[in-house]
Amino acid sequence: MEEKVLTGKKHGMVALLGLLVIMFGSIALFIYAVSLDDEFVGVILAALMMIIFVIDIIAMAGLKILRPQEALVLTLFGKYIGTLKGPGFFYVNPFSSAINPARNTQLSQSGDVKNGDGIQISGQSVKVDNSNKLSLKVMTLNNARQKINDVLGNPVEIGIAVTWRIVDTAKAVFNVDNYKEFLSLMCDTALRDIVRIYPYDVAENVDTTGDGKADDGSLRGSSTVVAERIKKKIQESVDEAGIEIIDARITYLAYAPEIAAAMLQRQQASAIIDARKMIVDGAVGMVEMALNKLKEESIIELDDERKAAMVSNLLVVLCGNKDAQPIVNSGSLY
Repeated sequence: MEEKVLTGKKHGMVALLGLLVIMFGSIALFIYAVSLDDEFVGVILAALMMIIFVIDIIAMAGLKILRPQEALVLTLFGKYIGTLKGPGFFYVNPFSSAINPARNTQLSQSGDVKNGDGIQISGQSVKVDNSNKLSLKVMTLNNARQKINDVLGNPVEIGIAVTWRIVDTAKAVFNVDNYKEFLSLMCDTALRDIVRIYPYDVAENVDTTGDGKADDGSLRGSSTVVAERIKKKIQESVDEAGIEIIDARITYLAYAPEIAAAMLQRQQASAIIDARKMIVDGAVGMVEMALNKLKEESIIELDDERKAAMVSNLLVVLCGNKDAQPIVNSGSLY
């Protein structure tokens, strides 16, 4: 189904003025017919004016008003006849009807209200138009958090916000049953497909790019790359629904509660090991520098046994968790 934009229909004001003239003219002629002396002619004329008045009222159903970034998908006796787009006052066939299958669908996204009664803004109720008009504005879908296993099998909770808009109204209305529910389902599916490729944090021997080589990709460290892949995956799924995905962003990412404590301990242990490794590397460098300095300045000659004892003492001092307590040796070095 391809979109067909109706042009040349922005003559709603002319149509309204013409219909008003016919309405008031029929009322005036009806009054005139009632006052005629010839009852037969009066009855015929009055009945004719009444028919014209009713037809005029029916014809007013063809008047359509659209605000910026709104559209109406019109059908006539079940056949798609076109789409009205852009702001203006239009006049179309009064027997045509507008269709919006997602009109009463409420999702966690901008533009959705419950039952069309209104929304609360700053404590005040604001009435919202719940008609069959399609919004062409950029909208945001904040999908619910999902629990998904990453590539290592660890359950993680993740949520995304997807920015989207309708670019083909005919596809959105006719190609899928409900484009909002369809978009939400495709977001869930794409999220699961992409997340299970990555580990939560950097892990060894994991290929996230598909080139057969291990890399440093992760959900936590490569969130921008992951979000871009999710966006492309969703776009591939919703092309048939006439929807454009503008952006996708990860809004929440954490280990599932059942393993969060264990993973926190693992991260703390990893951080402690990395810190100790850095301390030991620095201490070994300082000991080497001290021994070289003593040798260059010829301050003292140490045999291998005394060097080992000195290295041991320096490493204890430099790598210890607590401040060293010096012991003063007032005797011989040996």
